[in-house]
Amino acid sequence: MENRSQWGTRAGFIMAAVGSAIGLGNIWRFPSVAYENGGGAFFIPYLFALLTAGIPILIMEFTMGHKYRGSAPLTYSKMNKKSEFIGWWAVAVAFVISTYYSVIIAWAISFSVFSFKLSWGTDTESFLFNDYLHLADPGQIGGLVPGVLIPLIIVWILVLGILFKGVKKGIEIANRIFIPALVIIFLIIVIRAITLPGAIDGLNAFFEPDFSKIAEPGVWVAAYGQIFFSLSIAFAIMITYSSYLPKKSDITNNAFITGFGNSSFELLAGIGVFSVLGFMAAQQGVSVDEVVAGGVGLAFVVFPQIINQFPALNELFGVLFFLSLVLAGLTSLMSITETYVAGLVDKFKISRGKAVLFGGGLAAIISLLFATRGGLNFLDATDYFINQFGVALLGLVEVIFVAWGLRKLGEFKAHANEISDIRLGSWWTISLGFITPLVLGYMMYGLLRDNLTRAFDTPTGNYEGYPDSFIVYSGWFVAIAALVVGVIMSLSKWKTVQGEEESRAKEAK
Repeated sequence: MENRSQWGTRAGFIMAAVGSAIGLGNIWRFPSVAYENGGGAFFIPYLFALLTAGIPILIMEFTMGHKYRGSAPLTYSKMNKKSEFIGWWAVAVAFVISTYYSVIIAWAISFSVFSFKLSWGTDTESFLFNDYLHLADPGQIGGLVPGVLIPLIIVWILVLGILFKGVKKGIEIANRIFIPALVIIFLIIVIRAITLPGAIDGLNAFFEPDFSKIAEPGVWVAAYGQIFFSLSIAFAIMITYSSYLPKKSDITNNAFITGFGNSSFELLAGIGVFSVLGFMAAQQGVSVDEVVAGGVGLAFVVFPQIINQFPALNELFGVLFFLSLVLAGLTSLMSITETYVAGLVDKFKISRGKAVLFGGGLAAIISLLFATRGGLNFLDATDYFINQFGVALLGLVEVIFVAWGLRKLGEFKAHANEISDIRLGSWWTISLGFITPLVLGYMMYGLLRDNLTRAFDTPTGNYEGYPDSFIVYSGWFVAIAALVVGVIMSLSKWKTVQGEEESRAKEAK
């Protein structure tokens, strides 16, 4: 008997999956990564990575969630009891990400308000770090920053309120509103951006291909890394979301729509970002490469500078841009938080309301650390290590375990083919069995080598030159703790209703 929540419509699931994939990284990470790795030529390895890793893993995770109809921990437990820790590890990684991701959304809310009067002034860098964040030195916590705390409370009230409503009445309805709104707003931004003086120079810089870059292994690793981090794969989200699909669902088609929908938005973001960077370069009389930036600096330092220089409607453009960050962030944060809400419901048989209150409430409390004066430093280090040695490593473990440990690819392919219009063939099994593990393995080797080499080179040879002790407890410790928590959670017994244990065991065979 099917008691699990379900999406109301196929469109509702696709919007939720696309909403999870489309996040802050699409807007502030992809454009700079593409530019630095060959411009237009980067789209060749990027498309190859999408077709040999992104969409194949999406199909695999959609199939896992749909077949076993459970959160990530329950899905892995049904596959093999000994593998349950992988599911909880993924949930722990998602939990950590939610604690600081919510704070970045809070910044975007604040800057949406600042846009009305261009309150950041002319020195936008000083405004961000000194006037708004009151940034302390690495390792110092300092007091809470009211300008971050108030919007952070709003973020958590909104997200947890939506999750309280459930899958169909909460997450699905929210995404039906947020995703169309995000696309419309960003289209307005792009249309305005491409009409600015100098926009063509920016677009030429973005799209002009440097085919010599394709011969560099690092460019291919960057392409796989971008696909991997932008699609919300390998940290429990897509397994959880697909577990709410009806039994008759076109898994393969859904994966292609989600993958290409995410990539389309990344391309749109690249056009918008480089159009305004071209405008900024023209205003300052410099080349585009001198103004290219990514991450927090692009969104909260460079873009306010650009908005200041707009010939008209500065305030409106600012509001629209930061509102797009808010919407992209909210749809992703909902999906991230849902992973541990679903895990708690499945494991401990508590109500959804209690799971949202306990899991989401705990994440909200911990997020206060990142709303302090030292919050940005903690956020920077934690984000780097939990992504590189959490998400990326998880993906490698997941693919190797499913493909070679349990040899489930044939079974999953048969399950997906039975209910999908697009049938999977050798392309899918070769991608997951060989290409993806090799690329992710090479990527992890490079990351470990580089980070350990930097750590032992000089006292400040760590990521971004942070002190050793700070990197140990805010970086390495957090990444390792996620794995340890995953193992501990997997050792606790499942609370089941009468007969459910037998049903789970039977379904796992």
